[in-house]
Amino acid sequence: MKFIGFLLLLCCTMGTLRAQTDKPASVSLGKNDTIKTAMTDLDGELVPWIVTPEIKIVDTRIFASEADRIAYLRLRYNVFKVLPYARFASQRYRQLQRDLALTGDKQKQKELVKTCETEIKALFNKEIKNLTISQGEVLIKLIDRETGTTSYTMVKELKGGFKAFMFQSVASLFGHNLKETYDPEEQKDIEAILKQAGYTSTNN
Repeated sequence: MKFIGFLLLLCCTMGTLRAQTDKPASVSLGKNDTIKTAMTDLDGELVPWIVTPEIKIVDTRIFASEADRIAYLRLRYNVFKVLPYARFASQRYRQLQRDLALTGDKQKQKELVKTCETEIKALFNKEIKNLTISQGEVLIKLIDRETGTTSYTMVKELKGGFKAFMFQSVASLFGHNLKETYDPEEQKDIEAILKQAGYTSTNN
């Protein structure tokens, strides 16, 4: 009878353990334990809960033709070529907006805008002026992606409507449109290139 009673007790105990499967178990920490973690009693074995980093699964792109593949690679090159400039424009624009918000002095605000303009011109004379038309088009789109503001609107805010019109007129001579916006749906290739590189917009 004692043996039968032992078997009944054992069966009840195992039934209780199975009922607790996938439920967090309370664990006493030792004196040298420094990290607390939830655990699950899985068939009598304590298994810690581990949060794994996000895993991105990307399909291998199949191109319809060699020309499409070359065009995509060219776009990819252009995106990475102008991305640093778009990021600089975003960071500098945000800094200017913060600086302008800290002072109500009109003269000081003009000085801040002038300083920003000088820095942008220095970058233009050194780097941006050598961009191709295609690269310039991508840059305009990425500036909108990074700042949430078109290049035309930025110029209009900082220099006024007439200056914005003049910049737009000059840009149009080179095949650019400063009012162009960035649409992730329309610019799926650019968006895919950025995401595959692990890049997220600074426009948060």
